[in-house]
Parts: sequence; structure tokens; C-alpha cells
Amino acid sequence: MRSRDVDQGSVTVEAAISLGALIFVFALALAGLSAFITQLRCMDAAREAARLIARGESGAAAGTAGMIAPGTGYSAIVTGDTVIVTVTGGGGLLPGVRPQGSAYAVLEPGNAE
Repeated sequence: MRSRDVDQGSVTVEAAISLGALIFVFALALAGLSAFITQLRCMDAAREAARLIARGESGAAAGTAGMIAPGTGYSAIVTGDTVIVTVTGGGGLLPGVRPQGSAYAVLEPGNAE
């Protein structure tokens, strides 16, 4: 009868460890999905900001990038008749992962900054 009690206790411990591992893997998957979505938002924000600057609406570019990807950093470099916009996301849930999106556009004629 004593061996039966030991078996029941080990099953409980195994189930608790398995459940903890399953929750950890699920949380890691959600953090990865969050980083992926932030990456997509950064790319979309950079693309839209580059289009606005190319059309001569550089004042609206930073606000639009902030609306598309909230909580991100924004930088634009205009060189000659081209613009490169980079939008960088925050640290997020995964340490060492910083989502970033860049876009390149050619300024329209008459919009040289």
C-alpha cells in the first residue's frame, strides 16, 4: 500500500512541472508574437513616414509614424533627393530584441528639403 501513495505523489509532481513548462512556452510564444507585430508596425510606420516626406509633408511624418507604431523612436535622414526613415520599437517582452523598420523614398520634384 505504501508504493501506491508514492506513485500518486510522483504523478502530481510531474503534472505540476509539465504545467509550469507549458505555461512558460506559451508565454514565450506570446512574447515572440508581440515582437513580430511590433516589427510589422515599425515597417509600416517607416514606409508611411517616408512617403509623407517624399511628398513634402515632413511635419506630419513623425505624428503619423507615432500613430501607426505607438511607443517607437523615429529618425529621418534626407540626403540630396532621397530620404531614409527608421522607426525603432521599444525593448518589449524579449530582452535583446529591438524591432526596427526602415524605408527609402525618392523626393518628388519640387520637394527638396
